Amino acid sequence: MKTLAGQNNLLITWRPAFNGAELTRVETPDRDVRLPETVAGLPVTALGRHAFSPGKEQTAEGEQLQMTCGISDNKPDNRKLERITLPATLRRVGDYTFYNCAALREVHLSEKVSHWGIGVFMNCLMLDTFFIKTLDNRAESVYYFVNEFSQELDVTVTYPEGLPARLIFPGYTEAYQENISARHFDYTINGPGYPYHNMFRDRTLVIKDYDRLWPALLETEHDSACARRMAWYRLRYPRELKRDTEDQYLKFLRKNAAEVIFWLLQQKDNRGLAWFLPSSEAGHETLRLACEEARRLNAAEALALLLEVQHRHFSGGAEKSFAL
Repeated sequence: MKTLAGQNNLLITWRPAFNGAELTRVETPDRDVRLPETVAGLPVTALGRHAFSPGKEQTAEGEQLQMTCGISDNKPDNRKLERITLPATLRRVGDYTFYNCAALREVHLSEKVSHWGIGVFMNCLMLDTFFIKTLDNRAESVYYFVNEFSQELDVTVTYPEGLPARLIFPGYTEAYQENISARHFDYTINGPGYPYHNMFRDRTLVIKDYDRLWPALLETEHDSACARRMAWYRLRYPRELKRDTEDQYLKFLRKNAAEVIFWLLQQKDNRGLAWFLPSSEAGHETLRLACEEARRLNAAEALALLLEVQHRHFSGGAEKSFAL
């Protein structure tokens, strides 16, 4: 078995297929994996059925290749895989490729993948974050993932010109309840996410349709933390954002300024805090409590930002202490 240097510790089984190489099996002890774009001089164009599934005992077809980025005493265990970056050369992903990768949380990919098999991410219950590089403005891959999952999803789409959009798709649940007297099952949908997961036109992501759903979401029972994230990322990544919709998102964040500021402190997002504070309309008590939280977190830069706004708007009663 040949051993090569790489970015990860990988045991790969591969074979020629699909105008390149198909990885029929990949095993790794690593939690953050970037798959190679070439194997034996061939572009990696396909991932085979159950290629990453933990506990598969059948022998995968092909030649084995060891890739290493250094000494690792850990045994390969795909159950610990948390983040995967798929190669830009990839075109096909087979059935159940990541079946039972229970720790997988984040996927990075190029939209050149044109075929997704059945149940690719079945039982990947932690998976909720996608970074997608699109080929055009259709962003068709988003349609696949948003329809594959009903839970809340965090999707960042980078368009060909480089300007990204980051969209939070709220979750929903579907339930069937037996109605014995009527001799049928009642079907119900709970949560405000269903319209967001089904807003596509001919598999195309239309961002203005996403924004149109915002007023209706606020009128229904919803997760306020999810709504704050939705509004925040639309304002921070304002691709195709109209002025009237921008005002609606900002009005919502101002109404929830305390929660937004505390969230930013927890996220250590000082740039976001500097952007939001001047327009947050946060009151004196909100800023005072935020300063206390910044001191507790030893967040010196965030505390400086908060004290500056506090002094500018409430100089008569502002706290003068900068001590952490």
